[in-house]
Amino acid sequence: MSVIAAFMVPHPPMIVPEIGRGSEEQITDTTRAYERAAEEIAALKPDTIVITSPHSVMYADYFHISPGVGAKGSFRRFGAPGVRFSERYDTELVKRLCELADSAGLPAGTLGERDPSLDHGAMVPLWFIRRKYSGGEIVRIGLSGLPLTDHYRLGQLIARAANETGRRTVIVASGDLSHKLQEYGPYGFAPEGPEYDRRIMDVMGRGAFGELFDFDENFCDKAAECGHRSFVIMAGAFDGLGVKAAALSHQDVTGVGYGVCTFYPGGEDNDRRFLKLYREKTERECRDKAERSDAYVRLARASVEAWVMRRERIAIPGGLPEEMLDRKAGVFVSLHRHGRLRGCIGTISAVRMNIAGEIIENAISACSQDPRFSPVAADELSSLEISVDVLGEPEPIDSPDKLEVKRYGVIVSCGRRRGLLLPNLDGVDTVEEQIAIARRKAGIGENEPYSLERFEVVRHY
Repeated sequence: MSVIAAFMVPHPPMIVPEIGRGSEEQITDTTRAYERAAEEIAALKPDTIVITSPHSVMYADYFHISPGVGAKGSFRRFGAPGVRFSERYDTELVKRLCELADSAGLPAGTLGERDPSLDHGAMVPLWFIRRKYSGGEIVRIGLSGLPLTDHYRLGQLIARAANETGRRTVIVASGDLSHKLQEYGPYGFAPEGPEYDRRIMDVMGRGAFGELFDFDENFCDKAAECGHRSFVIMAGAFDGLGVKAAALSHQDVTGVGYGVCTFYPGGEDNDRRFLKLYREKTERECRDKAERSDAYVRLARASVEAWVMRRERIAIPGGLPEEMLDRKAGVFVSLHRHGRLRGCIGTISAVRMNIAGEIIENAISACSQDPRFSPVAADELSSLEISVDVLGEPEPIDSPDKLEVKRYGVIVSCGRRRGLLLPNLDGVDTVEEQIAIARRKAGIGENEPYSLERFEVVRHY
């Protein structure tokens, strides 16, 4: 095992005295825990320190691994230009990691660097580490908008690359916790903030990495956490291994959560192959839902599967309910995978001969033509959740007061531009949010006049 330890750490610039200028005394518990973690790293004398940072280059669908032979940086933007860093990259480990990612079909590599300078998500940990240990090269990796499962897979590949290159590797998972812990904090308060910190410190303190997948994306967004994906990458590096975990500190006095934990690998443990277990669980749940689904969802699923597997557009089958054959209506087909949207395409009003035809065409479009996503692949079908919304007739309204975010969808129009948002969507809690999202989808500016329509849907799961 070449990943010899891992550390979960925060990255508040104020913890550096040249930046904090006394304010760092508010988080002395975090400082002490950080110093202990740095001392442990120094005692291990790693060849390579892999740092996963939320503030490195980040893409929606790609993991950026910093290229080149090294990088420099300073805390100039935080008022301390004299605190500088010059680090060498482990180019051999980077090369092997990129090769493994390519072979595994995981979108990761050294392309697309926008700023070669070290970011503060990497420099704050290095400020502590380099005062105790000057050896070892680094690898800096950004997070992505890809699912948590892909972050875990990247961690697995980091461990494999470390093994195959013979590098004694430490992983530093840089990330603050919630930014919504106190009313007086810079980001205000949300009830999800303290709940996130409580849960994440419990999970990480026990080394219960499988539970990292149970954090809903919308819950994490409302908590305004920063490091969850970073922690998941680190967890993936210990897949199938026992872990000795220790929580050293947690503080929230600034309105932002700072947690420090340490992790050391133990022996093989097949009960801790968390990605495999999670996939088996979600596929089982998807099968159960598919078996319980009604004719609308079964038709959408059959259409998606035929298109993905054979590029075949199915004919309208027999035995469907009369409403699907006799009625016309707008229909949206939505695809989700591992709790995240995977595709959603629909029609505001009917364009086909009946609801069944609408479902077939929109299901094909949702799995293959949603510009926000790559086409659905065959190996995703077993974990795909599908819903079908049949739209009622839109009716004009003269005020947002006549909307209810859980009951009504909204159409925002300005000339020929129209944006639609379905009702009762995860993460959309207010009418204002609903209108704003629909307006942006239509490309309608904040100061442009617009009209509103509302509609109800019948949602089929």
